[in-house]
Amino acid sequence: MLPALAAVAAACAAGAVLIFSGTGASAAVAPVGLGTAANFSVLAGSTVTNTGPSFLAQSLGVSPGNTAPGFPPGVVGGETHLGDAVALQAKNDLTTAYNDAAGRTPFTSLPAELGGSTLIPGVYRIGAAQLTGTLTLNSQGDPAAVFIFQIASTLVTASNSSVVFINGAVPCNVYWQVGSSATIGTGTRFMGNILAQASITMTTGATLQGRALAETGAVTLDTNTINAPVCQSPTGTPTGTPTATPTGTPTATPTGTPTATPTGTPTGTPTATPTGTPTATPTGTPTATPTGTPTGTPTATPTSTPTATPTGTPTATPTGTPTETPTATPTGQPTGNPTGNPTGQPTGNPTGRPTAAPTGPPAPSRTELPVTGDSGGSALVPVLTGVGGLAVATGTALLLRYRRRTS
Repeated sequence: MLPALAAVAAACAAGAVLIFSGTGASAAVAPVGLGTAANFSVLAGSTVTNTGPSFLAQSLGVSPGNTAPGFPPGVVGGETHLGDAVALQAKNDLTTAYNDAAGRTPFTSLPAELGGSTLIPGVYRIGAAQLTGTLTLNSQGDPAAVFIFQIASTLVTASNSSVVFINGAVPCNVYWQVGSSATIGTGTRFMGNILAQASITMTTGATLQGRALAETGAVTLDTNTINAPVCQSPTGTPTGTPTATPTGTPTATPTGTPTATPTGTPTGTPTATPTGTPTATPTGTPTATPTGTPTGTPTATPTSTPTATPTGTPTATPTGTPTETPTATPTGQPTGNPTGNPTGQPTGNPTGRPTAAPTGPPAPSRTELPVTGDSGGSALVPVLTGVGGLAVATGTALLLRYRRRTS
């Protein structure tokens, strides 16, 4: 029983230490939304006054007031809005942010003096805050850790005081909600967003990495530098951006371009060229019969026979000279060259073999004698053809009958 009781007592003691040491404030805290007020280095209710070459990295705004003497020599890196709608909207957003910060719970109470302390993320409540020396904020390795200080009355820093960060904390997530006014001492290096109910005064040479935002009163500057607070980028942003851009762009571009170009060009050009040239030229030459009698026997023989493409080598060449001579006897001497061009080489390239293949050696040439009248030979051609066909048919029938008997 004694070991068990000792373990329970140790657990209770540890819990008490966590609660009273402020570790209880380390539960995850959401940042305070500043709205359009986040665009301003300085925002005031009545006026902003400046002495010396102060520098504001972001915008300057006043509402409902409309004056900001001292610019120049002060320099505003952003825009200046005096009593306009932009400044009014920023003031409304500041009021919302102030109320949000003031109402955060649970909180851990702290003594007035913050100097020499090291705090972890959380919500802290102080009556009247004083900073002398150095306040260290430890984010415990979480760059998105949030620190909220709820100060009931005033915030005052001694000269040359400072707020420093360790383990990844950033000024963007530090909020000082001040119930009345804030005074940043000479040479102080302060960090975070000051949300004051009344006014803010930065004495000579004080610097702020954050924002000085006063709801109803004035902001007074004297040779100060206010830089924009550093914010940690959300971890989800880099992941979403690269994924969408590379996927849509490559898919559309390569698909459409290659398909259209190769298809149209090769198809039209090769088809039209080979088809038209060989077909039209050879058809008329081999089949045409001269209307007159040539002065001599046709001796020309086609020398090439392209089968498909005009640029290729002919695939077949006649091995002999046709033995047939024109059967029709012309009625008179021709006065010119025949229209079929039999006396020379064909004018075009034939697409195939001649329609009548040579059956034997060429017949000796002969000299045709002029005929003075019609011999009637052209009328006997059909008769002789019919007799020859009847003789062939009779011979074939007798041969078949003979083979049947012998078999």
